[in-house]
Amino acid sequence: MKLKAIDLFSGGGGLSEGMRQAGFEIRTAVENESTAVDVFRANHKNAVVIESDIRFVSSKEILKQCKLKKGELDLLAGCPPCQGFSKLTDKYKRNDSRNELISEVSRLAKELLPKAIMIENVPGIVSKGKAYLQEFISEIEKLGYIVNYKVLQVADYGVPQDRRRFVLLAGKGFEIQIPKATHSNKREKGLQKWVPLKEALRGLGRSVSLSKATKRGGPQRLNWHVTRNISEENVERLKYLRPGGQRFDIPDHLRPKCHKGKNKGFSNVYSRMAWSDVAPTITGGCTVLSKGRFGHPSALRTISVREAARIQTFPDSYRFATDSIDQVCKIIGNALPCKFAKAMSKACFKSIKKNESKIH
Repeated sequence: MKLKAIDLFSGGGGLSEGMRQAGFEIRTAVENESTAVDVFRANHKNAVVIESDIRFVSSKEILKQCKLKKGELDLLAGCPPCQGFSKLTDKYKRNDSRNELISEVSRLAKELLPKAIMIENVPGIVSKGKAYLQEFISEIEKLGYIVNYKVLQVADYGVPQDRRRFVLLAGKGFEIQIPKATHSNKREKGLQKWVPLKEALRGLGRSVSLSKATKRGGPQRLNWHVTRNISEENVERLKYLRPGGQRFDIPDHLRPKCHKGKNKGFSNVYSRMAWSDVAPTITGGCTVLSKGRFGHPSALRTISVREAARIQTFPDSYRFATDSIDQVCKIIGNALPCKFAKAMSKACFKSIKKNESKIH
């Protein structure tokens, strides 16, 4: 019998896909963004999605949808919105109201009493969000959960991407160990090398521009192996960019106004990825040259949507049920890489099975 899980703040379902691959049955998800809900439903057909702000979702409704009683849920998992704890928001001094959403997880944990809890967030929750994190840990420890947490590099778990993530695993009356790395960027005995971009994108073939995809029936018909239309200026810029290089490779006369005459500052925009290295962190701007190192290593284009999904380790069979490139990139960029989610979920699965007799 499969263990039962629910996914809070589910987005398009990257975490749920990892949990599913680890052996969990996804009973219910909570998500309030309609396009993300459509994508989730297209890929997790047996799960009931509660399309609502989590602050207005009761444990009674969740248990009804899950068809479970209090204490029967195996895993309560979620990725609370993390923009307020991200380094990218450091320049904004105002408090982000989304920071408080982690408290909704402790509220539901108290009311549902799952056997295990899994939380993912940006590394900044340990420092910038310390007060919220410590309060959350205190609340679930009062319920009898034993907590482990750590900031991890997803590339150390076979994801072809440089992305650091905070993970918290907690068992009710038992410990869930943070999984050990399976890959390394150095030669280490017993560990595989980081997965390079060349391996991740193998076999995809030629992409199609969004305008051409629209004429051919829409990007979904091409499984979203689609790129944004690119300006002539950006094509010229790409000609000067070396794989893995920086924007300083671009001649001054071709640079955007804000970069002219400057060879210092933030360098990780208007750049290419490198075949032999892992990809940079995939964000919602992953198909825009000005928003990161998202230039294709050899073609005069950015990476495609499907290539971004590959880097996030979504299976090629995963359906992105929207024709909006802005929405699909946001969903992919916000997702927890499926392979990483699987590794964390497997640790939960094994610990729950091992400690079934101790769970109370």
